[in-house]
Amino acid sequence: MAESSLLVSHADIEATRPLLDRHLRRTPMVTSQQLGDLCGVRLRVKAEMFQKTGSFKPRGMLNSLHHLDEDAKGRGVVTMSAGNAAQALAFASAQLGIAATVVMPQGASRSKAAATEGYGARVLLHGGMHDLLPKVQQLQRDEGLTFVHPFDDLNLIAGHGTLGLELLEEGPDPDVVIVPVGGGGLLSGVAAAVKHVRPATRVIGVEPEGAAAMTRSLVAGVPERIENVQTLADGLAAPFAGEHTLRHVQAFVDDIVLVSDGEIRDSLSLILERCKLLAEPAAAASFAPLLHGKLKMTKGSQVVCVLSGGNVDRSTLRGIL
Repeated sequence: MAESSLLVSHADIEATRPLLDRHLRRTPMVTSQQLGDLCGVRLRVKAEMFQKTGSFKPRGMLNSLHHLDEDAKGRGVVTMSAGNAAQALAFASAQLGIAATVVMPQGASRSKAAATEGYGARVLLHGGMHDLLPKVQQLQRDEGLTFVHPFDDLNLIAGHGTLGLELLEEGPDPDVVIVPVGGGGLLSGVAAAVKHVRPATRVIGVEPEGAAAMTRSLVAGVPERIENVQTLADGLAAPFAGEHTLRHVQAFVDDIVLVSDGEIRDSLSLILERCKLLAEPAAAASFAPLLHGKLKMTKGSQVVCVLSGGNVDRSTLRGIL
């Protein structure tokens, strides 16, 4: 995809499908009558915890790596991540025969760090979220590695858009699609896919109160940075929004809703109890505004919540349950 393109197109998203079909699964749509009745809607969830690596992230990472030139692939790649993007880069790099390095914060989930190493990547634990980019830049200078952005990349956004196409193909047509927001790569891709095909569908992003970089960026009109990120949902703990993701959210997303960590906990517990699906906190955030009445919804609306992954470690899960 040409970097001069401002927004990914339907054709861009469709073009990624042959690559992803070779390496990934088509994840299920699961109906939950109990949770739907509780919220007065007809509810389905897109269960991305059944994707390779346990989250949606390999969709975009595979497409990003696929579009690198051969010189960049030969030198190896590096990214920064609290967990799911780390595992996705490691998995995608292994599939395509590329050496991968991931810089993770010292406080990253040990299970996510171990899984990243298990897929074959070199893992460097370094400082906090704000210390990751300088370390990545050092590795670029010292080792010649190519930086693969964990969320703010057009090819990555196009790859994530396949999730949106899949949920539209398994009707009935949704009135509302609800997507969790970290850096905004998933929301950008899903929103672009949905709006290109079915513009009448409302696309809602959900962001933690303690990591509301996209909400602040929409107010400011430019990407904003958060100095103190505080949220249980480590998968949504991006300290800034991206230029590409902000542009896509401005173009395709109808609203962003903020939820508390307590509301995320409630949602995770109820999804586990009623759907028998283990969603990580970042994924459970998508159901939180429905559960807590934060969205005005016509009774009986067709709603899809994107459960973006299931990578939650035991200590976090014990604290929630």
